[in-house]
Amino acid sequence: MEVVATELPGVLLLRPKTFEDTRGFFMETFNARDFGAAGLPTQFVQDNHSRSVRNVLRGLHFQSPTWQGKLVRTVVGEVFDVAVDIRPESATFGRWFGTVLSAQNRHQLYIPPGFAHGFCVTSEVADVVYKCTALYEPSEDRCLRWDDRDVGVEWPVETPLLSDKDAKGLSLRQLFP
Repeated sequence: MEVVATELPGVLLLRPKTFEDTRGFFMETFNARDFGAAGLPTQFVQDNHSRSVRNVLRGLHFQSPTWQGKLVRTVVGEVFDVAVDIRPESATFGRWFGTVLSAQNRHQLYIPPGFAHGFCVTSEVADVVYKCTALYEPSEDRCLRWDDRDVGVEWPVETPLLSDKDAKGLSLRQLFP
């Protein structure tokens, strides 16, 4: 596994070793020994799977105070995946990182606690799976507005399909006055 640091401390792009032949491919998506050696979490307590159609934008989600780290990958299709630093004490507070995660490139993104996460589907359909370091707590569920001008995420869609929750997300200034 190749671990690539991004400009946001703790947000890491993972490129698993893939073994391909005429039958298909094989890759490890998680190995506690290798993750531990890379300084990544080795304890995940929840796996999630979402399916979305083109132009669906999910996010930017987080929960507080029981923060979650997330290990995200796309197993069908392609998404533009985004992490936003929402740690008020951080030198990169309010900054974002985005990358393409696809079934074709097989990359994973690790997003540590203290970040909001979201993605936009750029293929006809996409299945996104992710592991979490903490259980989902509905009462702690929060949403940073996807188009917050102070954050300025450059999404690959102008008119996304949003849930009611995502359409009502709050700005960074409202969440962290």
